[in-house]
Amino acid sequence: MTPQICTDASPTEKFLLYEREITARLQSRNLRTQRYARYEQSLIQKSHFIRLNGAVHHYHDSHPDAPADMPTIILIHGWDCWWMWWHEVIAYLNQSGVRTIAYDLKGHGWSDEGEDYSLSALSLDLHALVQHLGLKQYHIAAFSLGSFVALNYAQRFEDEISSLTFFNFGIFPNSAQLEKVIPTVIPFIFDKILRKIKIWWLIYAYARLTLARNHTSKENILVGVNSLRFISGKAIRETAKALAKREVTENLPKQIANLSIPVLLVAGKGDQVVSWKHTKALYEYARNGRFELIKKCGHLITLELPKRTAELILSQMQQASPTSSTASLQKTIPTSSKKNL
Repeated sequence: MTPQICTDASPTEKFLLYEREITARLQSRNLRTQRYARYEQSLIQKSHFIRLNGAVHHYHDSHPDAPADMPTIILIHGWDCWWMWWHEVIAYLNQSGVRTIAYDLKGHGWSDEGEDYSLSALSLDLHALVQHLGLKQYHIAAFSLGSFVALNYAQRFEDEISSLTFFNFGIFPNSAQLEKVIPTVIPFIFDKILRKIKIWWLIYAYARLTLARNHTSKENILVGVNSLRFISGKAIRETAKALAKREVTENLPKQIANLSIPVLLVAGKGDQVVSWKHTKALYEYARNGRFELIKKCGHLITLELPKRTAELILSQMQQASPTSSTASLQKTIPTSSKKNL
């Protein structure tokens, strides 16, 4: 399939709305609100929009004019998430000399809705972006749904990928009954219940009970709230349907066994969505794999433990490509390295 790429896409309405909200927060009398708005304003300076296979996509490129030998990683967010789930990880990776490209899957974040939400279609969208950016060799890190996309993508384009890092991902026990129930129940919870909640601390309470094992900032909680706000109902339903297919879940071991490139699978011992045992079970199929278990971590590692997330990514990049371009990367990020809030 020939990718359809249109480079003159305008920013989406969702982005323009958020941009106006940032402008309003800059006038706040609350200094913390003001500081974070300035930080967000600096982030969106690196936002870009492109039409890929019919849908306008948003992506954040930390170094669009990077030299060809600069280590580059593509970051793929999870189900019902958006690129901002990586924002602290991005800061740490950039400080360590890595170019980061984080994009919103169609229907998520600041990307518009699309027609086809199959893993194959999502993979082709990613490759269209890669072709547009002219990337020849790169690393990929992904969590949750993003890992499904990345693994599917790697079946076709493994030669371009230097390494894969998967967070909160593993074997998914499935059945004929679950295949029918998941596309109905999960979207109902997120689309009809959680999206209706407008009070941030209620969302946080739900997350701490079910998803997270570490405290995070109010700003990061709002990143999660905005995930629910920006994702389309269609994207919630169609991606849930795509992931619940038994042909998808039953094929994961075979797909990871097909790969010769280095694969790191990271699990949280407190993850109630993807058991660490299921992550380890998938790792055991990998020909060139590593497994890391984080004792105090739930399903939301990129917001729970962004520094640790970045360190794991850096270690994987160095082990996969011990060349001059990655030799200078810092695997251990200085404690003083903080995002500008």
